[in-house]
Amino acid sequence: MTGAHEPAGGALTVTSSDGTTIASSVSGSGPPIVLVHGTTGSDFSWAFVRPHLEPGHTVVAVQRRGRGASGDGPDYAIEREAEDIVAVVDALGEPVVLVGHSHGATCCLEASLLTTGLRRLVLYEPAIGWPIDEPTLQRVDAHVAAGRTEAAAETYLRDAAQLTEDELAVLRSFPTWGDRVGAAHTFTREDRADAGYVAVAERLARMTVPTLLLTGGESPGAFRASIDELAAVLPESTVQVIEGHGHAANVTAPDVLAAAILAFAEAVDRQG
Repeated sequence: MTGAHEPAGGALTVTSSDGTTIASSVSGSGPPIVLVHGTTGSDFSWAFVRPHLEPGHTVVAVQRRGRGASGDGPDYAIEREAEDIVAVVDALGEPVVLVGHSHGATCCLEASLLTTGLRRLVLYEPAIGWPIDEPTLQRVDAHVAAGRTEAAAETYLRDAAQLTEDELAVLRSFPTWGDRVGAAHTFTREDRADAGYVAVAERLARMTVPTLLLTGGESPGAFRASIDELAAVLPESTVQVIEGHGHAANVTAPDVLAAAILAFAEAVDRQG
């Protein structure tokens, strides 16, 4: 981290290693929980989860690069995203519970190898080694190039993220749908980065941060495969299944997801 400041209005802004500005929204009070969203979201992805966390925790919801008030860089890589997260964690000045969803969880996993500032780590279906559908990504790219960003977002969510029509309808109904559509140009770069990311067992086997691996009982099998792969190599990991829900429990079951995060976070408090 090369700099940080906390303006009024519940915002945190840091400068990442490559000079990119990374913004986060801040709410609540207590030991910090840092939330990192997935490919199609931003800090708004946690809107229904945050009220369950805020009474006992300072909640820092990151706007990953390319979204909201955050900047972007010319060359994209998961490693740059990990450095962004580390900058946020280090700026808080005390150990945090770091929570990541989907691509954000992959970035959090990499970040956990770069900082000693974590109390615990929660990874909700990281997309490690996700078998991408390149023709679908090319259709998304074509929509973006033609200015059809809503079609790009819908194509990605339905065919790449494999959301059901019901889940997609829920996302469309929110006032943040326009913000999600506005980030469509970042979707395919993140999928391709996930496909190329290698969770090297030798690196992960040295991790000492207790880790909760979350997966939805209704999620596509590839997500569970990622969870099983990580569980096999992370020495301090626990797997928990969110029954009856899929990859979007932050929207479809925010109370259940928050309860899992809180139980894990509060176990840290009791131990430390």
